[in-house]
Order: sequence, then structure tokens, then C-alpha cells
Amino acid sequence: MKSITIKGSKRESVGKASTKALRNAEKVPCVLYGGGEPVHFSADELAFSKLVYTPNAHTVVIDLGEASYNAILQDIQFHPVSDRILHVDFYQLHDDKEVSMDIPVEFVGAAPGVLLSGGVLSKNKRKLRVRAIPSNLPDSIVADISKLEIGNKLYVTEVGDEKFTFLHPDNTVVCQVRNSRTSMKASGGVKGVEGVEGEETEGEATEQEAPAEGEA
Repeated sequence: MKSITIKGSKRESVGKASTKALRNAEKVPCVLYGGGEPVHFSADELAFSKLVYTPNAHTVVIDLGEASYNAILQDIQFHPVSDRILHVDFYQLHDDKEVSMDIPVEFVGAAPGVLLSGGVLSKNKRKLRVRAIPSNLPDSIVADISKLEIGNKLYVTEVGDEKFTFLHPDNTVVCQVRNSRTSMKASGGVKGVEGVEGEETEGEATEQEAPAEGEA
């Protein structure tokens, strides 16, 4: 998995006054968990642009000068009005310890049900949560849609890899090809559309996220 380096400085004080001063200086207060005592530091707000404002998944190298840490983004808080970054939590990575992370889904191929039958590809999951040791974290989850006809679904069990574990039930639908309203009107019926939507609703109702491990 690709990594982004964020250079920062350790914080000597973590009080409200210090936090306000940091934000006024366009710096973001941060905390690193997972390595014993939490590490409090700050970094320039602009340093987070490639990490936060992207659909891609990255690990992070936190460079504090005298020490550096491998980590992943754990949580981020935004200002409700200005949308500026207020606070960031990171979780430290260890080579032999599994960690949970959201990975983007990459849809590849062309579905016959879309190209030839006028269906619509419904992307139920654009990210999937996985658990793995850091070296096995993928850049993306590849979902091959090249065999999907109308009514077909691609399940999470069909896009897996032995290097990581999905934190989703086996019946989680990654994507499906559905009848479009236009094609149904042309054929003079709506029963097929209702059937597909009913199955999707049932699948969503049974899907529950498994609890993530290794998170602070």
C-alpha cells in the first residue's frame, strides 16, 4: 500500500489554549495511539490534503524529527461550518499485528447486462473494511463485473483474497446489475424491477458491520 509522509512536531502542552493557538496558526492537533502512551503532535493543515481529500487508501509515516511512526488514519474531525480539519487521530502500525481499514473498491470490466441488455450497474459498496497485517493491506479491492447479467449480484466472498479478512457478512452485495426503468417500460412490465429492489432491501437489512479489531 502507498504511504504518505506527514511532518509534525511534538506538543509540549495539550490544553485548550494551546489547541486554539495551533489552529490559529493553521496547524492541526493530532494524537497517535497504539504504541503504549499516546503521542501528541501537530502538523500543518495543508499536509493532510493528499491523505484526506482522496478516495484512495494510504498508510502514513509520521515524521516528528527525533522519531518516526508508521500509522493509519483512525478518525478525523471537521469544523461544522468551515469544514476545516479540527483534530486527527492515528493508529500506530506494527509489522506483526493486524489492523482494520476501509479499502476502496475498484470496478473493472464491462457487464453484459449493462452493455447488451440495457441494465444499470448499482454499486452497493464503494469501500470495504478489511483486517490484515500492514504488509498485506491492499491498495484496492478489485471487483470484476465482466460476467454480470441483469439480476446478477457480486458478493463480498467473490472479491476476497487470502491475505486479508473482510469485516462484512458473506451475503454483503458489492454490486449488482438491475433493470433500468427505461428498459422495463419498453417491455411493458415492472415486476422484475420490484423483485430486484426487494432482494436488495433484504440484503441491506441483514448486513451488519463486524466489530473492528486493533482500533483505539
